[in-house]
Amino acid sequence: GGGNCSSSLVQGVQYYKDVSANDEPVSGLMHNVFGGYKIGDIKFVAAFDVDKRKIGKDLSEAIFEKPNCTTIFQKDVPKLNVIVQKGPVLDGIAEHMKDYPPERTFLIDEKQKPVDVATELKKANAEVLINYMPVGSEEATKYYAQCCLDAGVAMINCMPVFIASNYEWEKR
Repeated sequence: GGGNCSSSLVQGVQYYKDVSANDEPVSGLMHNVFGGYKIGDIKFVAAFDVDKRKIGKDLSEAIFEKPNCTTIFQKDVPKLNVIVQKGPVLDGIAEHMKDYPPERTFLIDEKQKPVDVATELKKANAEVLINYMPVGSEEATKYYAQCCLDAGVAMINCMPVFIASNYEWEKR
């Protein structure tokens, strides 16, 4: 998703992109370089969301769209040439969200069909998918995990759905 956590990550990559191993430790980072990789090595190649205010926009713009409300600490994010594509909704939106005003809830794009995420990950030559689905999105998390398996892409699961520690998923 292109929500608050994604916004903070994209902003952070831009903010810290020039930090190297030779620099003094930087506030906000545990390590300037980790496993030989620096922040500037992170490249965004694909993005998926369900909100019509984000779909079709460059990721650098979509991260600042409503309902995002995270702190903006790096307003100048250059175009990333990554267009946010529609992912499937599944259980990615909690039922109670429809009771919120438009600026605080998701506005589903009902016109477009979701893309085939596994195919798009392959086309983008993605290496890692970061799962930032909303809490409670178990079905959606499992969908994206399966897409990663189908595309040969690693997954960092940033929400409380057991994937890596689940025996069934471990076998997959």
